[in-house]
Amino acid sequence: MTDDDTDTTVSEFQIAEENELPVIQLFSLVEELRLNPQPRSGGNQYHQMRGRRKSKSRSGPDRTSSLSVDQKCDLVRKELEDTKEEIRHLRANAERDLQHHEAIIEEAEIRMAEVQKAMQEFEKDILKTIAKKKGSILATQKVLKYIEDANRRRKEEVGEALHDVDFQQLKIENAQFLETIEGRNQELIRLKLSSGTTLQVLNSYKDRAKAEALNKQLRKQMAEFRVPPVMTYVKEKIFNGDLEKTIRVWERKVEIAEMSLKGYRKEWNKMKATNEKLLLISPPEK
Repeated sequence: MTDDDTDTTVSEFQIAEENELPVIQLFSLVEELRLNPQPRSGGNQYHQMRGRRKSKSRSGPDRTSSLSVDQKCDLVRKELEDTKEEIRHLRANAERDLQHHEAIIEEAEIRMAEVQKAMQEFEKDILKTIAKKKGSILATQKVLKYIEDANRRRKEEVGEALHDVDFQQLKIENAQFLETIEGRNQELIRLKLSSGTTLQVLNSYKDRAKAEALNKQLRKQMAEFRVPPVMTYVKEKIFNGDLEKTIRVWERKVEIAEMSLKGYRKEWNKMKATNEKLLLISPPEK
């Protein structure tokens, strides 16, 4: 790509920029009219903006004459992106303003329909009566009654609207409170889980402290333990052996006594059964 091609691209971009200027100028005028409804000279602003564009385009070759081809391409690309972004921004603002004005027009049409309906009702209910009874007190009372009824209906509508607004506000506050309660419940669950974990750690530390205390006590007993003399140990050993022999003898005697008791009990049961049979065969005389 040569310098001549780049200059041609810049010139084409400048021409396209000048062609797109009326669209941009239109969006700018719409935005300014929305923000500032006072009349001002739109033609002068258009010519000023166009003059700035032309001066910028005239000063462009002087600035870009010392740039390389890649730098010129980057500059043209950046200018193009900035212009597109500006057009998108202006288009978004124009669409927003259009929606706003459409809403205003729709509301005005609704109000116009209400006014026309009220005029028709007034002509039907009041004007015909006044025309028939012109100058009478009844016609004046009817006009006053119509005005009072209209004011009462308007107050009722405003009251219903306020009730709806209050209800919506209460719904919003209720949703906020429910969200706060849900957050507090989640925090409470988290604290309960944390408390359970902390309690487990505390119990483990308590068990460890008890084990350390028992270990310390046993170590102290081992440190304070003194081995008895040899003769005392021998005497205690002999005495222990005698006690074990005595225990075995008495255990044997208990076994023999239990066997004897079983035999005596068996004989007693036999004698008891024989006695019962004898009583059944020959009952005692009365």
